[in-house]
Amino acid sequence: MKTMYKKIIAFAVAAVMFVACTTVPLTGRRQLNLVSDAAMQQQSYAAYDQVISESKLSRDAQATAMVKRVGQRIQGAVERYMAANGLQSELDGFQWEFNLIEDDQVNAWAMAGGKTAVYTGILPVAKNETGLAVVMGHEIAHAIAKHGNERMSQQLAQQFGGQTLAALAGSQPSTAQSLVMAAYGVGSQLGLLKYGRTQESEADRLGLIFMAMAGYNPEESVSFWQRMEAQGGQAPPEFLSTHPSAGTRQADLKKHMPEALKYYRK
Repeated sequence: MKTMYKKIIAFAVAAVMFVACTTVPLTGRRQLNLVSDAAMQQQSYAAYDQVISESKLSRDAQATAMVKRVGQRIQGAVERYMAANGLQSELDGFQWEFNLIEDDQVNAWAMAGGKTAVYTGILPVAKNETGLAVVMGHEIAHAIAKHGNERMSQQLAQQFGGQTLAALAGSQPSTAQSLVMAAYGVGSQLGLLKYGRTQESEADRLGLIFMAMAGYNPEESVSFWQRMEAQGGQAPPEFLSTHPSAGTRQADLKKHMPEALKYYRK
């Protein structure tokens, strides 16, 4: 009887996952989607406010201004790109925000709705405004491609039997918020690189386009990722075990460079 019950549950979860698979307009790839954009944004805004309230914002006026400037330029690029592709509605409910957090983490992330944070620890790796545009373009691309929604949906399917985020937030609000933070790598030393290989590749391509449209040379992305690789020292960086190898990533960036440069030259 127990075996039969487990089979029924497994079948039900599989059915929910099959029905919940949708094609994301921006990428054309099918994703598991148990999370509405509105629910994800609502939880992301609450989680972002919590992080900002519990963090020390940088007092470096120049660096803070640079983060906000790069963020706003990429925001404008995203809005133009989405409008040009008839996808303006994908940005409904966005409340863009860009903050620089005083922390040694080599990290940055962007949540649903455009809520973005950069840690001061990544600025020496970025080196300059263009390097920062590589970081922020890449992270914002994750949010635009709904990779956080996808990861959240996977967690809901695996741990909570396919519940929706809204249902979980109603019954276990703290758990829901923790899952949202985990979906974006918040609090992880490797948060910048916590997505899967397919998601990373998508964010690399879109990030190049966004930074190019914002007026930053996308060719600088190769140098940035070389510097990120060097953060691992003599041993291969931890993130390379689940993400594109340095060589693969650089080859992909170069493959997408002609497309990105078309936007940059404009």
